[in-house]
Amino acid sequence: MVRTKRKGATFDIGRHNNSGWYWDGWTRGGEGLPVPTAKLGLWLFLAVVAMLFAAFTSAYLVRMPMPDWRSVPKPLILWLNTFVLLLSSATAQWALMSVKRGRFDNLRKGLTATMILGLAFVLGQLLAWRQLAMAGIYLQTNPASSFFYLLTAIHGLHLLGGIIALIWATVRAWRNEFATHRYLAVELCVFYWHFLAFLWVWLFALMLLR
Repeated sequence: MVRTKRKGATFDIGRHNNSGWYWDGWTRGGEGLPVPTAKLGLWLFLAVVAMLFAAFTSAYLVRMPMPDWRSVPKPLILWLNTFVLLLSSATAQWALMSVKRGRFDNLRKGLTATMILGLAFVLGQLLAWRQLAMAGIYLQTNPASSFFYLLTAIHGLHLLGGIIALIWATVRAWRNEFATHRYLAVELCVFYWHFLAFLWVWLFALMLLR
């Protein structure tokens, strides 16, 4: 592999395999992904998700005043779920601060705790669905229930994606693949997790309006 350096970054001109030389792109700190590209990709993805939920929010507010809207009772477990998700956001930030300070034991603990709390949130949401179903409230019951199931389901799917990313980062942490100058995967996971926590608070506040 031939390399040149430019402004602190390493540029791989090429690597050699059985087929010959090929371009491998920019790397920083050994992460294997271009830092600007990886972050930009996440920001673009989150922008799309934000626009999707902004559209849902607009539709929710427009539909809510109509006569056939019947408010859905909010199971008390939703408040507990909210606390659990906010707590997981705090443990995720703890993990990020730990890797920056070289405290890799705390990094592993923080990522593991975030992953467990995330799974607890998903299970809590499923329990909320079950409670509503036992009360005779289903997806097709009325527009309010349709929005409730739709919004919580889409948010939950994005959260499951975040949990998969956390599992990957946690495995890497236990393999000691991160360093104080190389933790891009942790940073991206934590940023995404904070976004999901903020998004849930927004959705929950929206659904409490009526």
